[in-house]
Amino acid sequence: MHATLRVLAARVHQPLINFPGKRSWPSTTPHAHPAAPPEFQQRYSGVAAVSSDVGKSTSKSVVSEFWEAPDRFWRPRIRELEESEIDAVLSGGASLQ
Repeated sequence: MHATLRVLAARVHQPLINFPGKRSWPSTTPHAHPAAPPEFQQRYSGVAAVSSDVGKSTSKSVVSEFWEAPDRFWRPRIRELEESEIDAVLSGGASLQ
């Protein structure tokens, strides 16, 4: 019985998938597909240049509390629901009849 335990302890589970090295994603700049039309490649290169310039900007306004956020985060573009709409949703549509 003890010999069986030693044999089983010696056999360690070997996963079928091997992951070589650490997980690291290479940092690449976004670019258009090589087979894309030339007008798209030109347009995309301009957008990529503008977005990279924005990312390097040092004057970012960071809020420390949520109430200091700009007004656009306080006033969502979602309209208020009416009472009849709420009843219709809660009743599964049965109140529409």
